[in-house]
Amino acid sequence: MSTCDIKIWRTWALAITHEAGAYTEQKFNAEKTGGEPVIPSPNLDTDLVMACDRLADVLIKAYKNPIKIDIARYSKLISPKNTGHNEEKEEKLLERCPPGHEGTNLVDKPATIIDVSGTIIAWYLPDTLTETTQKEIRAATDLLGPSLEKSVKADGNWRYNQEWFKQGSENVGSTPGCINLSPAWFQQGHENLSDPEVSASLKGPSSENILKAIARPAAIASAALRVMHPQQYFAGL
Repeated sequence: MSTCDIKIWRTWALAITHEAGAYTEQKFNAEKTGGEPVIPSPNLDTDLVMACDRLADVLIKAYKNPIKIDIARYSKLISPKNTGHNEEKEEKLLERCPPGHEGTNLVDKPATIIDVSGTIIAWYLPDTLTETTQKEIRAATDLLGPSLEKSVKADGNWRYNQEWFKQGSENVGSTPGCINLSPAWFQQGHENLSDPEVSASLKGPSSENILKAIARPAAIASAALRVMHPQQYFAGL
């Protein structure tokens, strides 16, 4: 699927997200091929343009730093019982399947993990988010606090039992809890409800503020997906 197959009306909420994704993709391709500089759409605000610029820069650094592994050979050496916690087992796997990254085990800069056919199977993108974006994510997380706190119950099931949720030291960090945030939630267990509905956590009084707070971070995540996995990006529109 290509951009020609999808038409986004400018009045849709996805319009800005789509333009941010297009700008990031164009900037990434220009950097990859040595093309002309890309001019951002005037519909994108300064903070979003700066965030997309940072994202494109980290993506291209990762693309130019591939780490090759034989994923087919590795998959034959592991089983569903491998949890990653058996140090002896992990050491043997590391010896038989070294990372192939200049003889080192630690990757501390943007990189892609590719298999022997050259297919990218993972992206490592440290330092991608601008300070502004990080602040917006923290602000959005704080807005979820009341819903998260309300979700935990002393006699709850395995998802909501308070035994599994512990507050950090000195109450630092996000409120522990478990909620579902979806604009199109299938109401399983309810009769005569075949159409998706907004999940309960997004029907509260703070829902509009939450959606506004995550608008730019969500656009950045979508822009990254457009470069890393375009088929999945367009399937979600």
